[in-house]
Amino acid sequence: MTPPRPPAADSGAPRSPEADTSPPGARRRGRPPRTESAGTRDRILAAAREEFSARGYEKTSVRGIAKAAGVDPALVHHYFGTKEQVFEAAIEVAFAPALDAPDAVAEGPADGVGERLTRFVLGIWEDPATRAPLLAVVRSAVDNDTAAAVLRRLVAAQLMRRIAVRLELPDAELRAELAAAQLVGCAMLRYVIRLEPLASADLEQIIARVAPVVQIHLTAP
Repeated sequence: MTPPRPPAADSGAPRSPEADTSPPGARRRGRPPRTESAGTRDRILAAAREEFSARGYEKTSVRGIAKAAGVDPALVHHYFGTKEQVFEAAIEVAFAPALDAPDAVAEGPADGVGERLTRFVLGIWEDPATRAPLLAVVRSAVDNDTAAAVLRRLVAAQLMRRIAVRLELPDAELRAELAAAQLVGCAMLRYVIRLEPLASADLEQIIARVAPVVQIHLTAP
């Protein structure tokens, strides 16, 4: 009687798909195939925005973001690095509509720049679709110094300096920051703190009162 042959040694050759014994739908660890990379990154960003919005910066973790995105925590670190870097990438997407503000400054005559900028910025806050992620950003920045530093970097580098360049006036950067302080303060009281009667006031009434002050900051001698 011929003795049974021992199992063949693993040659190291890649297995065929039929040989994959992983349960259907099982999540594999490690990096995704290149064809999945863009989708995975976007999914992580979307999950991060939801987590920061619901929990704030302090209570959000990389592990929680990974769980919400359905990926391994190592992938979050691979694409973004630290929690601070994930937050910066997430709020940059949320803050993207506001980054068009320099274009609002440039379009039209100089004596209407205050109204154009005020209407543009408050319009972003007025829209529920763009207000929700901005509220998450502001709340995180108010509660946490690291989140506040990330927001300051983003505002300074991508918004205020671009506005300052467009003004072409002495002390342009200071002017732009004072105008931003006026608008951010108004948005905080109306949409975050909801101080009355400002919270319920008609938007056009607010623009009529705030825009001349913004105009003075931007263009007055």
